[in-house]
Amino acid sequence: MILKDLRLVGTSSKSSVRTIYDAKIYKEGDKINIELTGNGFLYNMVRIISGTLLDVGLGKIAPEEIPEIIKSGDRKRAGRTLPPHGLYLVNVNY
Repeated sequence: MILKDLRLVGTSSKSSVRTIYDAKIYKEGDKINIELTGNGFLYNMVRIISGTLLDVGLGKIAPEEIPEIIKSGDRKRAGRTLPPHGLYLVNVNY
């Protein structure tokens, strides 16, 4: 999955292209965990991906729509931006 053009104005990043290498979704008790591995993340990117996955789980977006949503670059087609509660960085590798 490659996401483009989600940069925050004034960012020092030269490119807005980020690659997600792995995504894991699993349940632990009453919590649903989403783990994303990528070469970097843009402002609110993880919250948007998580909101989109939530909408897939709720049946609001069909899973097969995801590639076209990404390709379209139309943020309005993706899911909502989830609040940051529970979001944390697990690891950074260089």
